[in-house]
Amino acid sequence: MKRINLQIITVLIFMFTASMGFARDFIIFSIVQDLPMGIENESINKNFYVNIGSKQGVSEGTTLDVYRTISRLDPYERKQRYNYKFKIGELKVLHSEKETAIASLQTINVGKDSKVYDIGNFMIGDKVNVKVK
Repeated sequence: MKRINLQIITVLIFMFTASMGFARDFIIFSIVQDLPMGIENESINKNFYVNIGSKQGVSEGTTLDVYRTISRLDPYERKQRYNYKFKIGELKVLHSEKETAIASLQTINVGKDSKVYDIGNFMIGDKVNVKVK
């Protein structure tokens, strides 16, 4: 009886740890930009490095949705924390490797009618997903 219980527990532990390997967040892990030289109407290029690549179906020209999660504490009602996940823009993939890609800014939702962000641009840690049409 104990041997059967041990086998069941072992199988359950394996299933739980195996399922944790499937869930993965894809994020912006690095940002590189040109150094501004102070020239009038200068165009500053910026590359975003993400940990999603051809293994996940990403290729050159793929559009990635960028999301940010902001967490806020409600100090009045049960002191509960609320997480808000919202789209802040899109990236366009310039180059893709097996598990990483380099992308550039396509659109960003910043302006007087948009949500208020802590930082008004993409930042390291923002989540990315392949845009579904």
